[in-house]
Amino acid sequence: MHRHFKIYKPYGYLSQFITNERPRKKKKLLGDLGDFPVDTMSIGRLDQDSEGLLFLTTNGKLSAKINGNKIEKEYYVQVDGQITPEAIEKLQFGVEISINGKSYKTMPCEAYILENRPTFPARAKKIRDERHGPTSWISVTLNEGKFRQVKKMTAAVGFPTLRLVRVRIGNEKLNGMDAGEVIELPAFSY
Repeated sequence: MHRHFKIYKPYGYLSQFITNERPRKKKKLLGDLGDFPVDTMSIGRLDQDSEGLLFLTTNGKLSAKINGNKIEKEYYVQVDGQITPEAIEKLQFGVEISINGKSYKTMPCEAYILENRPTFPARAKKIRDERHGPTSWISVTLNEGKFRQVKKMTAAVGFPTLRLVRVRIGNEKLNGMDAGEVIELPAFSY
């Protein structure tokens, strides 16, 4: 019987259970967040400095299905500066970014400015404060997931990412979880 979990991956954790480094250089790994069954793996990844919803499972066949281009992933992104409607429109239609040293045009996506600042747990490393200029929050929903794609996209339109939190994968949402919280699920709702 396979087991499935959703977690709020905190800032500073790697999206893996083991590291190939010898000795382990005090890297924070997902296994540090709970007592998971042998063969548990993450479905997809979030960078060490990204946070939010991540699926874990003992069923490797689910990974390809959920990571595929049919399942939406939504991110709330705090960007440097007051983002403009023109920049949002560029994100929506796709922008040129670099993937493995080659130019890549992102697929069209859903993007909009969030009216209200979202409420998330305090981050382990503080984000700069208002003395350094304004910030704004946007929502970006993708069907693809290239390496550091959202961060590269916001930088390409002139608004670098300060904080990135994945809030939804398919129909499964973060729903007010605390950083580091783990919830076991009978199945994933995607």
